[in-house]
Amino acid sequence: MNKTININLAGMNFHIDEDAYTKLQRYLDAIKRSFSTTQGRDEIIADIEARIAELFLERMENDRQVMGMADVDHIISIMGQPEDYLTDDDIFEDEPQPKNTQSASKKLYRDIDNKYIGGVCSGIGHYIGLDAIWVRLIFILVAFSTGFGFLAYILLWILVPEANTTAKKLAMTGEAVNISSIEKKIKEGFDGVAEKVKSVDYEKMGTQVKSSSRTFFDSIGDLILFIFKVIGKFIGILLLIIGASTLIGLFVGLFSVGIADIISIPGVNFVEIFNTSGLPIWLISLITFFAVGIPFFFLFYIGLKILVTNLKSIGNIAKFSLLGLWIISLIALFSAGVKQASEYAFEDTVIVKEQLLVSPLDTVTIKMNEEDYNDDRYFRNSQFSVITDENGVEKMVSDNVNFTIRKAKDSLPTIRLRKEANGSSFKKARDRAGAIEYNYVTDENVVFLDNTFTTNLDQKFRDQEVYVHIYLPVGTIIKIDNSAYNYVWRNIENDQNYSRYKLVEYTWKMGENGQLECLDCPEPLNDEPSDEDEEILEETNTKTKDSTTTTEVTI
Repeated sequence: MNKTININLAGMNFHIDEDAYTKLQRYLDAIKRSFSTTQGRDEIIADIEARIAELFLERMENDRQVMGMADVDHIISIMGQPEDYLTDDDIFEDEPQPKNTQSASKKLYRDIDNKYIGGVCSGIGHYIGLDAIWVRLIFILVAFSTGFGFLAYILLWILVPEANTTAKKLAMTGEAVNISSIEKKIKEGFDGVAEKVKSVDYEKMGTQVKSSSRTFFDSIGDLILFIFKVIGKFIGILLLIIGASTLIGLFVGLFSVGIADIISIPGVNFVEIFNTSGLPIWLISLITFFAVGIPFFFLFYIGLKILVTNLKSIGNIAKFSLLGLWIISLIALFSAGVKQASEYAFEDTVIVKEQLLVSPLDTVTIKMNEEDYNDDRYFRNSQFSVITDENGVEKMVSDNVNFTIRKAKDSLPTIRLRKEANGSSFKKARDRAGAIEYNYVTDENVVFLDNTFTTNLDQKFRDQEVYVHIYLPVGTIIKIDNSAYNYVWRNIENDQNYSRYKLVEYTWKMGENGQLECLDCPEPLNDEPSDEDEEILEETNTKTKDSTTTTEVTI
């Protein structure tokens, strides 16, 4: 077992085994000795270490990878041995030079040594092999002709890194980044400075003008970059908050429901009332978490990347794995959604007609028999409740009940119960409608209608409804009790044009034309209707559809 050592190279940490570390240390020591008398020695060594760190990063597959002897040998083969290069100025220049056979490709950087504003044009010139003056002219023409040049320049200024090290400057021009080229580049820089000092009298004016213009544009550039950095940081914080809060909400919401379904927590199985996909709730929760959560995870990651500049990448394997998982989750969720929607594709009706045991010669009063399930109810939403009856059977209770009053065809009062439900086929919808349990009673000319209906929990919620039609002969006196205030259907015609909610305040008589005639309504103040029905009779047959069939049972 080899010993592992943590090293810091050019500000970056690496794990390296002991043998490889020993060889790398000897290699760096040899380089330092070879440049011991060279001008710019510290800068050369720093750039060489930075280049070695870049080569290490290129060979790393993950953060925990340990660099071995093969990695060090590979780097030495690229950088070359110190003794292979001429570092002494006294050696004859015409002596054959060792050549590195590895070809180098150009990389796009901003050339800050030959910049006027941000070094973008000069960097592009190096990359495409064109003089920077022509690139600048192209940007100026595009900028003044379309305006796009300004935006493109600013974006490139922000996105393209600057060549701030010797290794990057060499990569920008396409030169091989090894010991010889780094030394040569740095020495050229010193020679250039010396040459400028010697020729200061000739270039003084031009240098001052160029320096002044660069200083001005540098200040403007720094201001623009600062503004964009602030905006970028704000966007990063926003993405971080949105991603984190959404992921936390999804985890708490979906996983709590899924885990509760797995361990069968009492009272949570109401979710199954809506589920018809055939998949367990915990699996649907998991699929939904991945389908919705993965995009927000990447938003969170992008925000973190913006705020933390040296954040390590999660790696291509993780990225493509999450992408594949997201696509699979979307397909599964879409399939479950299609199956869920198919449960509402068809609607059917079961109708029960019975004789109503009341006397049309006396006043017929309509009241709602208000069932109180509060003691047995353990779940409720706006459409239904779930109760446990006296036999311990779970049932669904809904108050989706409405009644209307119509003219009878003869002298016999009748009642018509219309039960509706949806399903994936007409037969399933009809069976589900037939499973609805609804009751009413009559007592001393009072019709007591249940304000709720029940059905077994395994029927699930599929828009079950009950419509009660009361048919009374002409001349029957009718009184609607206040308890029926919320259950009067909106298509009861009356001679006052009263809304359904106002019918409970007065006494009515069934007219010859099927309209209710008010017996004790106040006289209107003018010829206009006393009350417009705010719920226009546009839904007279609310649930009548082309796909609806009816099964009628007469008792």
